[in-house]
Amino acid sequence: MNPAPICYLDSLSLRSQLSDGAEIALIDVREPGQYGEGHPFLAVNLPYSRLELDAIRLLPRLDVRIVLIDADDGVAQRAHARLTAAGYGNLAVLTGGAPAWPASGCALFKGVNVPSKTFGELVEQICHTPHLSAIELQGRLLANEPVLLVDGRTPAEHRKMTLPGALPIPNGELALRIPALLTDTSTPVVIHCAGRTRSIIGAQTLRHLGLTNPVLALENGTQGWRLAGLDLEHDSPRTLPPKQQSQLKEAARHFAARAGAPELDTASAQAWLDDRYRSTYVFDIRSAKEYEAGTLPGALHAPGGQLIQATDQYVAVRHARILVLDDEGVRAPTVAAWLRQLGFESATLSLGIHAPLKISARSAPYLPPLPWQLDSAEMRSLIEAGARIIDLRASLAYRAAHLQGARWSIRPRLAKHAENMPMLLIADNPALAALAVQDLHESGAIESYMVDWQTVLDSGLPIEASPDLPSDDDAIDYLFFVHDRHDGNLDAARRYLEWETGLISQCMPNELAIFNPLPPDRPSFSTQNFSTQNSHRAHSTP
Repeated sequence: MNPAPICYLDSLSLRSQLSDGAEIALIDVREPGQYGEGHPFLAVNLPYSRLELDAIRLLPRLDVRIVLIDADDGVAQRAHARLTAAGYGNLAVLTGGAPAWPASGCALFKGVNVPSKTFGELVEQICHTPHLSAIELQGRLLANEPVLLVDGRTPAEHRKMTLPGALPIPNGELALRIPALLTDTSTPVVIHCAGRTRSIIGAQTLRHLGLTNPVLALENGTQGWRLAGLDLEHDSPRTLPPKQQSQLKEAARHFAARAGAPELDTASAQAWLDDRYRSTYVFDIRSAKEYEAGTLPGALHAPGGQLIQATDQYVAVRHARILVLDDEGVRAPTVAAWLRQLGFESATLSLGIHAPLKISARSAPYLPPLPWQLDSAEMRSLIEAGARIIDLRASLAYRAAHLQGARWSIRPRLAKHAENMPMLLIADNPALAALAVQDLHESGAIESYMVDWQTVLDSGLPIEASPDLPSDDDAIDYLFFVHDRHDGNLDAARRYLEWETGLISQCMPNELAIFNPLPPDRPSFSTQNFSTQNSHRAHSTP
């Protein structure tokens, strides 16, 4: 790998660039476990192990300003060379990596989706989003009071665990599907998630849209429910309610206009896409099923609720433009309004997914040739010949079961395994294996092969487990930070909630300044205003 000249920035210079209003992508190339233990507020995780695969999605413009962060271990320099080879031309590296960032006066943040979660906490402070505790909600339900109980998370999260009887309606779908479920204006709507953010954003979405029913967030979500000693429901069979004509279409347009997210005609949207000096992301924010049935060619899928909740997983460029698409004009303006408050120049499109836009397709990233994939017999022969065996699967999968004699590793750390001998890579993704092989060969290995895990199992060779290997410190692909908060560990749940509520206090003024949350359009609703007179029960526990 021929090194390209590298521009280095110190922490204070980077902090200045982050505040200058121009587009910038602060890319942390460490693995998820390292990133989640401490990263700058606006850093987006693009792990070196997946760098070329995900860069095309997260970094749509080749000359966008990019600053790379690592653990001061040389990985950023390697990422610099890879991105340069992929055509990116405006790259820099943070001197000293993440450990040097506090020298700018800013904190390193634990966890993931930090900007979105901080924004949710800020929204609650500014809007005084009404909430109620798990015990209060349980009391209302036991008294058979009418409540529409809604899980604002993804369908997969809902199925894993939810409040008993909750309907799965992800936050991005609320404006479209909630009104048809309400037959009066007194039935309260209670939104829950697993913690805090999506409960707050979901409840405040309906309040910003002027839903006349009382709308509240469940304090601390499913974790608060468990901490109150109450049981969750698992494997819920309930599915997303059907779409119906929403009463909130005009309210959604007003919300977007109030936030500064315009509705563009086709010509104006095309001008965004053709502007080579700006990064523009195009997202279809409908459900996965709708997206798969047909969308605007070139549009990426990002469920609306998740685009708000985990923006950094979809958008790496600060101050970028975002076009938000649907097919009915309710969901897209609602999501665009929140993205504008999150600090992005967002807009909707008058014809949605049916607009005749031309989205230029980026070329697929260059990948080295895939390693030769062996069958069971070939694998046995290679092992008998003395091949070095490297398992590239997830570290926790390796702990649970791996081929006897295999060592676990990951792309940033492969160089130490490179030897002038046959290398056998166990992998569940051929593209990732190809990237790993390229690094191995540049480090001195000359002969590498791949085998998938099913072939290993079919071979009949000895399988073993190692619950403590790799160690937590070495398992850099996995974030152990409150990792079992959803699996009955109440102490982990408490730590997580304390972390979430403490995010704002860790932020510097310039970090919070990227947000512009709207104040409420109407007075806050008190939890005491629950109607106990209405005999209609929209939804509650069975």
